[in-house]
Amino acid sequence: MRAWAVIFLSVLVLASGTQRAGAVEPSEVLSDPALEERAREISQGLRCLVCQNQTIDDSNAGLAKDLRILVRERLMAGDSDQEVMAFITDRYGDFVLLKPPLKTGTLLLWFGPGAILLLGAGALARFYANRRRQESAGGDEAAKPLSETEKKRLQSLLKNGDNP
Repeated sequence: MRAWAVIFLSVLVLASGTQRAGAVEPSEVLSDPALEERAREISQGLRCLVCQNQTIDDSNAGLAKDLRILVRERLMAGDSDQEVMAFITDRYGDFVLLKPPLKTGTLLLWFGPGAILLLGAGALARFYANRRRQESAGGDEAAKPLSETEKKRLQSLLKNGDNP
């Protein structure tokens, strides 16, 4: 038990001291630390359009690299953070933002996953409600007792074989 605690604490200490390097290549890093910090902050808010669940800083995709370079070029040209973001979203749309603005065009991005989850939960609830209702009603039609006509026909089939 103690060995696991020591291992866990060692991993925790080592992990807390490390910083994520991401996919930014040394050739992309700006010489001005203030501009590089701004570029990193902007990049953390931009989605890789290839990977979709990674920031452009974390992605090794070619398009992510192009976007990182574009962000740095715009910053070196003197654009503000807002101007850089506006430039990128004008070219690639709001989907490139990890947190797109809430507006008519992005409602599907914001509420689509929740709506799909609710529809799935509703379908499951309906399925189980119908199943429970069928079980409480006595099951399917095969479980009902035979009528007198059906009993006579069955008797006839059993006596005569295939000829009723």
